[in-house]
Amino acid sequence: MRPTAPTPLPRLTGPVERPRRSSGRAAGLRIVPPPAPAPARARSWRGRLTAGLAVAGPGIVVMLADTDAGSIITAAQSGAQWGYRLLLLQLVLVPILYVVQELTVRLGLVTGRGHGELIRLHYGRGWAWLSVGTLVLACLGALLSELSGLAGVGLLFGVPAWVTMGLVVVTLTLMACTGSYLSVERIAMGIGAFELVFLVVAWRAQPQAAAVAAGLAAVPWRESGYLYLVAANIGAVIMPWMVFYQQSAVVEKRLTAADLPAARWDTAAGALVTQLIMACVLIATAATLGGHGAVALDTVQQIASAITPFLGERTGKLLFALGMTGSALVATIVVTLTAARALGEVLGVRHSLEHAPREAPWFYGIYTAALAVGGLLVASGADLVRLSVGVQVMNALLLPVVLGFLYLLARRLPAPHRLAGGYAAVVFATIALTAGFGVYAALAGTAG
Repeated sequence: MRPTAPTPLPRLTGPVERPRRSSGRAAGLRIVPPPAPAPARARSWRGRLTAGLAVAGPGIVVMLADTDAGSIITAAQSGAQWGYRLLLLQLVLVPILYVVQELTVRLGLVTGRGHGELIRLHYGRGWAWLSVGTLVLACLGALLSELSGLAGVGLLFGVPAWVTMGLVVVTLTLMACTGSYLSVERIAMGIGAFELVFLVVAWRAQPQAAAVAAGLAAVPWRESGYLYLVAANIGAVIMPWMVFYQQSAVVEKRLTAADLPAARWDTAAGALVTQLIMACVLIATAATLGGHGAVALDTVQQIASAITPFLGERTGKLLFALGMTGSALVATIVVTLTAARALGEVLGVRHSLEHAPREAPWFYGIYTAALAVGGLLVASGADLVRLSVGVQVMNALLLPVVLGFLYLLARRLPAPHRLAGGYAAVVFATIALTAGFGVYAALAGTAG
């Protein structure tokens, strides 16, 4: 699997035209001439806001999915076992997350192609399968984590896991088979908004400023348990499927390079919100349990009990259930679509929600099969907390492959969008340090 000679990434000359569901027939990818430029004039703030809202969506959806069931559980474990000692890491990861996802947006808008497709075109099918193979592994792990989280929420209210899994699999399959990309995006944003209840939970926990300051100052770098959770938090924030999903989403939404400024704001807002939610979950468990290392949260029920005693049993359980359901459902949608799209890109078959199921049988077949198999495995019983934290550590181990291709592809973009100069050096250092430390922390934490 030797890479081909470096060539600039293809640049589309106009918007990509794709078949609509209503067309009744499949059509190939076609490039149409760009529309005539509008007369140059200053936009009002209302016009800029409207344009920005039209672009917004992919960044917010993928970031809400980033705060998935596994991430919520990882943050809860971090606060329960180490108090506020991992809070600073949540803040440091905000700009790192933005840098990584901004590259995916740039690649998608400038080339009009998904991540797996670009790797296949410029590095060969072998490297594409390597990258997509790591992605599918991460997606399957994440899917089991999300579905386990939803099963745990059902058990909070006495609903058997198999009933919850049946409802989730059937509902999400119908959503994909009967909706367009925009409808799925709106549903995902609406569901993900329930995650904001964790802000209320953290506020009601009333963390002590002195305890927070002491936790920020104490960093036990030599503790293997601490390093393991550092790796888990890095893997919980920068996930392989996020890169693939957001790049494919901006392409499927038919955004172009002209939308890059608004898409960057969309990504920045999402990065800030997702890390704020992670920090709130950590603060709530740290304030409640005091950061005693011996504390272990082994089930969703235990996490709900630990995070919500100051809200009352019923209110606390309801708020936690809403937040966990929102995070797990939106992530389930994203990771399942990502796996189906990425495999479709490498196989060279249709992989878009804008195609009807009869026009893209591989895409919808992979999507449905992944949901069904995941639901069956979760219904059979799984250790949610160990699975979720382990999946995040696995994500950290996969970062060098995912971020390496991301950087190399961004260096091949045509000017003026090519990653070059001083910023390229900053991005390289950021990616190398993040991936390197994630792998080191994962290995050191596992060995300890």
